[in-house]
Amino acid sequence: MRKSVVKRNVLLILLLGILAVGLAGCGGQDKVGMPIIMAYISTDGTKIVEEEYYLQSVSTASQVDEILSLLSTTPSKMEYTAPLAQEIEVLDVTVNEDSVILNLSKEYGQLDSITEILTRASVVRSLTQIADITYVAIQVEGSDIRDNDGELVGRMTADNFIDNSGEEISSYEKTTIRLYFANEEGTALKAVNRTLAYNTNIAMERLVLEELIKGPASTNTEVSALLSSDTKVISVIVQDRVCYVNLDETFLNYSTDVDAEVILYGIVNTLCELSNISRVQFSVNGDLNVMFRESISLNTEFTKDLSYVEVD
Repeated sequence: MRKSVVKRNVLLILLLGILAVGLAGCGGQDKVGMPIIMAYISTDGTKIVEEEYYLQSVSTASQVDEILSLLSTTPSKMEYTAPLAQEIEVLDVTVNEDSVILNLSKEYGQLDSITEILTRASVVRSLTQIADITYVAIQVEGSDIRDNDGELVGRMTADNFIDNSGEEISSYEKTTIRLYFANEEGTALKAVNRTLAYNTNIAMERLVLEELIKGPASTNTEVSALLSSDTKVISVIVQDRVCYVNLDETFLNYSTDVDAEVILYGIVNTLCELSNISRVQFSVNGDLNVMFRESISLNTEFTKDLSYVEVD
């Protein structure tokens, strides 16, 4: 197991010579070295923008240092900003096998939700360009970061941040969605509003379905999950206001005390909160002829039914 901890001031001194030309990206940089795609934030703060860069370092640890120096230095392009170039300080860096752990100063924890996600995307996507690095974890003053629901974010991969087919990652927007979870007894539904920043590359129907699968925040003890967190969304498509939800077999096999109707209408009511959906058709691994809990046929279109929602 290889472990390296690099202090911020040492990191900058070691890389000063290497990055004297091309700190801001590949503008003016000779195309010599290992090509990567650096991720920066647009100056309007709405999206990630990418730029080709050629790493001059060879070892994994030194490549991590080089990328962090780039992310901490104002780019030459006026339309780009470096996510760590402002008040945020890198306190230390740990390179451990296929992972990088960044310990950042408290200013990171003071970012608004959208800027924080953009910063996180920029850091993770840039560092995982290194051949031996698959995971990135971020800490603030030694504590693991949490999302808007108070859940630990943990290790992240490039797959956490979806690409556009073009030259830049799509922008993140802030939205509030309504999710229906089970009450404590599992006999009725309770509505929960959740505000989050989301990648506009993700269809809203997939977003709300994945948020349902994540379950309620650990701090909310008044509601219970409808689905196993291991449930896989094979596909979710909307056509003519019908949402076709194709889940894997975990949907059928999940053992829970929540009533079958509560589970189904929790999903249906949540999806029907979206303006483009009025009906939901379920399938499991593409099969429509499935009985849910051996009592409810899924071979039908379900419509919103608020009679399952608990009245406060």
